[in-house]
Amino acid sequence: MQAVEDGVLPGERAPVTVNIDRWRAGLPRGAWPDSLPANGEIWRRDVFAVADAYRAGSAGPRQLLTAVLAWGYGPIGYGPWRTAKSLAADPDGKRLAYALKAMSEPDPDEDALRTAYRRLSDPDHARLPWLGPGLFTKVLYFVGYRRGVGGVQPLILDRVVASHLPAEAGVSRHNGWSSEEWLAYLRWAGAQAQARGIEPEAVTMAVANDW
Repeated sequence: MQAVEDGVLPGERAPVTVNIDRWRAGLPRGAWPDSLPANGEIWRRDVFAVADAYRAGSAGPRQLLTAVLAWGYGPIGYGPWRTAKSLAADPDGKRLAYALKAMSEPDPDEDALRTAYRRLSDPDHARLPWLGPGLFTKVLYFVGYRRGVGGVQPLILDRVVASHLPAEAGVSRHNGWSSEEWLAYLRWAGAQAQARGIEPEAVTMAVANDW
């Protein structure tokens, strides 16, 4: 598998830059993870560090969600507002923690991935406003990805990725993907990664950038 050099992860070209003051001002108290870089330049490694802290019990689910969405929205102006709406629907973080319970295991299997995806898709379980598959698969990626293992790993599936995937990946071009479409894509990406000797996450990055 690909080595990680200087903390830059496979396929990553630059950090995402956010206005920290604007984000802090727009979110509930305590939601912003203090471990994120003070200069607002967020690399994937920084979000993974928050996910590690979440699994270790030293960061809450709301901090995890904030870190992922700050990276996911980046400089988009409505990012803090939408994130605040998602957080407001889960004020104690219990819905998100419920969805991610199996993802905190050392090696989440396909059943754990399927369960987490379905819970985050279902308003009767853990679905949050403004948190569709394009964003919640980012949460699943950061909390569940295990580097160096290969195989079926949780990966991001958003409109950019879906629009570049070949038909054999098993994903339609709309943005309401089922859990089975997501799993088909994960299996395809795992096979691509094994054939190329790279990380599954690097397949996603390569697809998004037209290989």
